[in-house]
Amino acid sequence: MKELWIEKYFSLSTHLMKEAINQHLSLEEFILLIYFEDAIDKSLNVEMIKNATTLNEASILNTFNSLMSKHLIDMKSSKDLEGRIKEEVSLIPLYNKIGDVIQEEEKKEEKINLYECFEKEFGRPISSMEYEIIGAWVEKGFKEQLILEALKEAVYNGVTSLRYIDKILYEWQKKGYKSPKDVKQGVIKREEKISTTLFDYNWLEDSDE
Repeated sequence: MKELWIEKYFSLSTHLMKEAINQHLSLEEFILLIYFEDAIDKSLNVEMIKNATTLNEASILNTFNSLMSKHLIDMKSSKDLEGRIKEEVSLIPLYNKIGDVIQEEEKKEEKINLYECFEKEFGRPISSMEYEIIGAWVEKGFKEQLILEALKEAVYNGVTSLRYIDKILYEWQKKGYKSPKDVKQGVIKREEKISTTLFDYNWLEDSDE
């Protein structure tokens, strides 16, 4: 996660501002986080922080303790080239929290893509009723990949009906299928069973002669 920040794959200010709002951070806490993010020397050097910000010594120490108690920063010990122990402020707890927020946003985007997949396969915009039905499947615990697999199955059979897809999903639920992999394994087992039945059948005894 930290590498993403260092390489600037996404904007620090945007995500940090969102997290500041979510965590109800004070202006002092926000300033101190920005300082440690930008500082080359991440040690708790009060004099350096005073010179770089508008915070006084008491405010710096109080704000630092507040960020520690909120589990947004941590202290990390390391050795320098001469073997001396050096303590630095780590922002990894903050990065992890923001990473969780980003993952949650990505999940929401996946749900939007789910509706887009239906519109693409149906060749038309879905209605508000259809939108609710698809959303209800997700709320009932059907994995999005399984819903897309059911959509694929319906389109393959030339049916673009949510009612038909609903039957497929509940049939799969009865069989205990939770992913496309389960569906494929179920098909393989069914085909093996049919194949075994055919080969076990004594065709010679079923003769009219």
